[in-house]
Amino acid sequence: MDSSVDTVGSVGIVTPQNFHFAEPLTLECNRTLPSFDLMVETYGTLNSDKSNAILICHALSGNHHAAGRYSAHDKKAGWWDNMIGPNKAIDTNQFYVVCLNNIGSCFGSTGPTTINPDSIDSEKADNASASEVYGPDFPLVTIKDWVKTQAMLSDRLGIDVWHAIVGGSMGGMQALQWSVDYPERLKRCVVIASTPKLSAQNIAFNEVARQSILSDPDFKDGRYLQAGTYPRRGLILARMVGHITYLTDDAMKAKFGRDLKSGKFMYGYDVEFQVESYLRYQGERFSENFDANTYLLMTKALDYFDPTRDYPIRSYPTHDYPSVAATDTIESTESAVQLEDSIAASVESSKNSTQVELEDAVATIEDIESDRQQELSALKAAFAHTQCQYLVVSFTTDWRFAPERSQEIVDALMATGKPVNYINVDAPHGHDSFLFDIPRYMGAVRGFLTAPFISGKSTATGDRS
Repeated sequence: MDSSVDTVGSVGIVTPQNFHFAEPLTLECNRTLPSFDLMVETYGTLNSDKSNAILICHALSGNHHAAGRYSAHDKKAGWWDNMIGPNKAIDTNQFYVVCLNNIGSCFGSTGPTTINPDSIDSEKADNASASEVYGPDFPLVTIKDWVKTQAMLSDRLGIDVWHAIVGGSMGGMQALQWSVDYPERLKRCVVIASTPKLSAQNIAFNEVARQSILSDPDFKDGRYLQAGTYPRRGLILARMVGHITYLTDDAMKAKFGRDLKSGKFMYGYDVEFQVESYLRYQGERFSENFDANTYLLMTKALDYFDPTRDYPIRSYPTHDYPSVAATDTIESTESAVQLEDSIAASVESSKNSTQVELEDAVATIEDIESDRQQELSALKAAFAHTQCQYLVVSFTTDWRFAPERSQEIVDALMATGKPVNYINVDAPHGHDSFLFDIPRYMGAVRGFLTAPFISGKSTATGDRS
């Protein structure tokens, strides 16, 4: 690979490698892949004691192509090219960087678009048409499954301990899971724009995206490749929904406002506003490069993520609160005395109702705090045996995985005495900020990766910028 030791630059021309694993892989869903392939790219040079390796974990639509280009004419560099390269935040003059495409994806690793070995007729092994892709028969995978395959790749590469494992968004979840599942195999964990688990709102967004695909008539129960169709409209809609959540209202306002594409209202349902044109373009482009079954799998993996599942959670007592008392019905023939008594009873009931509403509000606050304490307790249990030091990065305008979710991770790490640095970066790009070249952000990653390793327990440090 071409690189410069003096200036910030590109890793140059890169070539992906296919790693085949012949051993069966049992997944969390209790299904087994008889074998699997991982597509991998590496940048930089592994040192003699294999202590300078950094693993990059990709997000939902990402893949193994994190840096460099495939040819001199390639117009688009890897998805994290501004982060990885000579003298960049992840310096390939200093580190050996590995990025792989997870199973279940559609960029060369075993997934819905690869051949299902169960469909291969041994008597017709040379006849490709006799074989079928996995399609909807590919099993559901989890972040734990991905981390398991990444550990197997580590063994294949002879890397016992990673200098660091780094990821943004869904990649940050993988980095976090690594620190829990293989605590002795990484020194540093970088969790960027991520969350300890998805909120109900995030699961809801994913479900809307999935339903847009599942309801497309061309989906064909996931067997669209065999049917010669493709759920393009569904995938476009899914991406449009997702893309909206990656941006901010202010960013969209600054970029598009209410600008009209033709300068005037057309009084129809075709594209009129610039923001509509942008979303359709993003959806169209995505539908040309991504697989619908993969999108379903990836969003489910996001929904399932919870590093605390294997750890006990402290239980809190539940409370029974009084219900509102019913008022007596006033009969139309009641006397004045009865009416007076009824009014008095109604006033008293109103007081009771107000009191109950107040108690309900207090109970709700208590329930929220109870849930927060339970989450903290569970995260503390999960992080109790981790051995690495952490860098947690959030972005002020990220409402998909808000800074408060990163703070939950930091709070749990601090409560267990783990060494953690936290920075909340002021950026206008929303969730997508982790893909941008923001000096404060890049500097924090570079500094963390090159700082001396802190062993033992330590208090956390934090910075908001």
